[in-house]
Amino acid sequence: MPNEYTNSTTKIALVTGGSRGIGRNTVVSLAKRGVHTIFTYHSHSTDAEAVVAAVRDAGKQAIALQMDAGNVASFDAFVESVKDALAKLGATRFDFLVNNAGNNHHNMPFEKATEEELDSIYNVHFKGVFFLTQKLLPLINDGGRIVNISTVRTRTASPGGAVYASMKGAVEVLSRHLAKELGPRRIAVNVVAPGPVETDFSGGIVRDNPSVNKMISENTALGRAGVPDDLGPVIASLLSEENRWVNAQRIEASGGVAI
Repeated sequence: MPNEYTNSTTKIALVTGGSRGIGRNTVVSLAKRGVHTIFTYHSHSTDAEAVVAAVRDAGKQAIALQMDAGNVASFDAFVESVKDALAKLGATRFDFLVNNAGNNHHNMPFEKATEEELDSIYNVHFKGVFFLTQKLLPLINDGGRIVNISTVRTRTASPGGAVYASMKGAVEVLSRHLAKELGPRRIAVNVVAPGPVETDFSGGIVRDNPSVNKMISENTALGRAGVPDDLGPVIASLLSEENRWVNAQRIEASGGVAI
């Protein structure tokens, strides 16, 4: 399949949280478009192996690396693992970073949220994104691209969303500032904000709870909840040369939920 991202050298992406859900679909979507990927998983090594096989079937290479996205102290060692993975792909740098990794969270009423719960979400969804991007910047090619994953809940408001949505709101602000600071290196930074998606995230509540799924479907213009295949191609497309002039934008991919 022709490489949509370049006419010469094969591009390389790094996707965090790539073993399941939106991350998995992003890795496979990139492979179908001619991109090799290094992706991370936290604990589901069997799922990671399946992604590597799916990418191989698409004619590209994927390398799975274990990482805890909320453990900043581990990032220096992780960067060394990325360098080793790049060497296996015949490269010293990569082109695309997708900060997708997340941890399960449940609706937390503001008055009941604990410091421990807030720190858990902060460490993965903001602090981890901030410092992992910082650590990886020397390995990103000039002219590369970064996509950070947010949520529709930064636009809408509902009980229980204060902690999670606040962290994603911080990621959106960070992304705009990164777009400005990385402009001299021609690195574009954008945000993709999914609506509710049928994955195992947060205990699979959208996928496995019929009443929740029905409520979301009735409140979405296109009449259903999202699935990973609705998101992976959006992220992959945003990394393509066709979207080279899109920068510092929040792109919501939600099927028109809560409009």
